[in-house]
Amino acid sequence: YARAGAALRRELTCAPLGWLQRLKAAVHYTVGCLCQDVAEDKELQFSRQTVAAISEITFRQCGTSLNVGKHMKVNFSILCRHAKRSTVTLEDVKLLARRSSSLVRLLS
Repeated sequence: YARAGAALRRELTCAPLGWLQRLKAAVHYTVGCLCQDVAEDKELQFSRQTVAAISEITFRQCGTSLNVGKHMKVNFSILCRHAKRSTVTLEDVKLLARRSSSLVRLLS
């Protein structure tokens, strides 16, 4: 996930074009990193299918309907502007996820 992260950081901006796909990629990348941390800590492994399933559940939990998706985009745009940058970071994803108590428990 380290190589994918570098490419993702370059591509994941607050620009409107393809933001939903980039957001989904960011969620997948974040879940992959978290799974790696847990795997190292607990001495176990996660299959790619498991990481993909957790990513999809996480993305759906955050809400993917058009209205909720627009709300997520606005939140990311506000976070980027507030931090005076144009890149959505891992911390931005965690900040947005904090609105779901069950998701916060999974990410903690």
